[in-house]
Amino acid sequence: MSEKKCIAVTGATGFLGGHLTERLLNDEYVVHVLARDEKKVKPLEGRVAKIVLGDIRDKKAVADLVTGCHTVVHTVSNFRTASSPPKSYWDVNVNGTINALEAARTGGVKRFIHCSTIGVHGHVESTPATEESPYNPGDLYQETKMHAELACRKAMEEGGMEIVVIRPCAMYGPGDMRMLKMFKMLARRMFFLVGPCRENFHAGYIDDIVGGFIRAIETPGIGSEVLFIGDNDYVPLRQYVATAAKALGVPPPFVRFPYWLLYGAAGLCEAFCVPFGLEPPLHKRRVRFYKNNRAFSIDKARQVLHYEPKVSLEEGMRRTVAWYRQNGYLR
Repeated sequence: MSEKKCIAVTGATGFLGGHLTERLLNDEYVVHVLARDEKKVKPLEGRVAKIVLGDIRDKKAVADLVTGCHTVVHTVSNFRTASSPPKSYWDVNVNGTINALEAARTGGVKRFIHCSTIGVHGHVESTPATEESPYNPGDLYQETKMHAELACRKAMEEGGMEIVVIRPCAMYGPGDMRMLKMFKMLARRMFFLVGPCRENFHAGYIDDIVGGFIRAIETPGIGSEVLFIGDNDYVPLRQYVATAAKALGVPPPFVRFPYWLLYGAAGLCEAFCVPFGLEPPLHKRRVRFYKNNRAFSIDKARQVLHYEPKVSLEEGMRRTVAWYRQNGYLR
């Protein structure tokens, strides 16, 4: 058996980064991780080959991380909170990616895998979208993730390092805290629909998403690729919500509000809260969740990576609800 490559993971304590790191360790890779929080990374002590405590904007820390590694998987991202200063998105999502690319190239890394987002397409007019569909970012997070992709595309043109950009569909599964609010509201019968909810939603169970990244690490001879990974199928948003409700053992929500009313209320919340550094109780981006059409073709990932998702939406929802209950997040 050939010796396993050294893989560097940025954002190793995040949802995707944490699951990916565990999979790499189970597969007996040599793993280096970058993390900002010493407490969060403590469970990896003695299990990974190197822990670098630092920020993606710290060039010295990132250079230390990638030393001796064959592949870098870059998952760090400043995710959306309305109270975050705009500069932080550019610093982390764009400049952090450029920093990681430069460190990887200088350090002799052979392959750089960048985690992007389907959000770079915003609302998809023609579905299913392909990797060549136009950019259409709808907020600052999506815009900065688009510019991070553009930095990767520029690095592809320079050559000398295999670069793969992966756009995961909406990730969910055990450990995901971003969708917990939806599950809690459904469980309490307090979740409501906004508008007709006919737009498509394309999810990806975390084990399948991690499997796609593993295929990107292990598939030989790939570079200058942009790939969607996610479930086999996308569904109307109302069906996605109903599937979550079924996993919880509650009826699907029936209360419905006009889209314009909730979007206007979210705008007022942000106008009052953001200037004071407060997190608004209602975000415009959360209301847009009901309006954005998200449906993507994973055919290219099937062809290039031989990627095949294994967990259906129904099974993934059941596993997610079981994890929330086992860990005390849901009754």
